[in-house]
Amino acid sequence: MSVYRLPLPYERSPAGRRLSGFGLALAINLALLFVLMTLGIIPPPGPKNSRGLVVDLIPASRNTSTTRAERSEIQRVRLEQKPTPKPPRILLPPVKPTITPPPAPRNQPWIEMSKDEMAAADISKLPTAASGSAGDSEAVGRGPNGETLYAAEWAREPTDAELRGYLPHNPQDGYGVVACKTIPGNRVDDCVELAQSLGSHLASAVRQAAWQFRVRPPRKNGKPMIGEWVSIRIDYSFSGGSGR
Repeated sequence: MSVYRLPLPYERSPAGRRLSGFGLALAINLALLFVLMTLGIIPPPGPKNSRGLVVDLIPASRNTSTTRAERSEIQRVRLEQKPTPKPPRILLPPVKPTITPPPAPRNQPWIEMSKDEMAAADISKLPTAASGSAGDSEAVGRGPNGETLYAAEWAREPTDAELRGYLPHNPQDGYGVVACKTIPGNRVDDCVELAQSLGSHLASAVRQAAWQFRVRPPRKNGKPMIGEWVSIRIDYSFSGGSGR
């Protein structure tokens, strides 16, 4: 049985192979030329026409008034947000401070006395009770409230035991002066400190021990004046072992 088969390319004649290759190349070129010619014929797709409809339902006058109100509100907010300028600082000239001295105490416990008055207040130079002086008492200054201050005259001098119990710690030689008001019984009351040796605190010791003193009241025209003020001075000497 005979079988039909296509001839293979290498079995063809050289002329046939050339003719088929030329035809294939020509067909390809014609196809490319057709494609190039058709590119400018077909127009590109254009934008789609939008057929949407926009309707403004707000009246023109209302829209304008709303816009003006919004602008006014924005302007008002801007003005409120604008920082308020601070007022300039006022610099005052420096003031020179004045120092006012403290007022003097009304009830001053110390009475200023001159040198002569201090010498007159020394009771060691006064006549004792044994002398029997009948003269008037000597005025030596002023009391705490301006009363006349007389020199004291002992009815009985205080003992060392009466004075020692009120001495400060580690006492030094010195003196203390007080002013006391005379009361009945040759006694004194309401004593205040007048003077003392520097740093001795002996005026305080005399004042505390004065409740034991026996002092005659001042005399005027030979008559005792109970209730008048007298100046009492105590001299202390510790070098000889005595409290006075």
